[in-house]
Amino acid sequence: MKKIVIIDYGSGNIRSVFNALNNVSNDKAIDLRVSSAIEDIKSASHIILPGVGSFKSCISGLKKTGIHQHLKNIVLENRVPFLGICVGMQMLATKGFENGEFSGLNWIKGEVKKINPNSNKLKIPHMGWNTLKFEKETDFTRKLLKKIKSSPTDEITAYFVHSYNFKIKDESEKIVTTNYGEEITAMVSKENIIGTQFHPEKSHLFGLAFLQTFIEERQV
Repeated sequence: MKKIVIIDYGSGNIRSVFNALNNVSNDKAIDLRVSSAIEDIKSASHIILPGVGSFKSCISGLKKTGIHQHLKNIVLENRVPFLGICVGMQMLATKGFENGEFSGLNWIKGEVKKINPNSNKLKIPHMGWNTLKFEKETDFTRKLLKKIKSSPTDEITAYFVHSYNFKIKDESEKIVTTNYGEEITAMVSKENIIGTQFHPEKSHLFGLAFLQTFIEERQV
């Protein structure tokens, strides 16, 4: 049985994520739960880390629970499929620079810095629907695009709410981008780890297909 655990550390949009996953995981062989219990996370087949708020509040909340100490072994060594959403993706970075400088999980090298609206007078936070640009093909994106019967050149949109941009050190780990005054990292991927700046749980049919594709990912 697949056991999907949404980590509850006090800083995530948990209800929306749970409802969206519940909508696509109608298989009785799937155990979907919200938990901060280490034993639940250790026995998970899939782990989801949502994040709403500042980089500082999210990473501090996660570290306060002590969960991060176990996640390194579970995700990096045991290679359990992992999805970070919004600030949950940003926390994968080396550092975040929101109201100071703070260390992230450092699973994907890079820094999280404020979006530069340039001279376009764009509103910050960036909030709303943006077109996605698929930069790299992975097994995940290939399955996802097949599921929604689209190609990388079709216009696909997703919903964003953020003020900061994950600037990746290794460009090969930047899978999907969008544009909002500058190139925005919309999705990262490294082995069993996926992160999205957009909110799949708020991205209608595309988002549901995204979550369904993640559920179908098997442990490496």
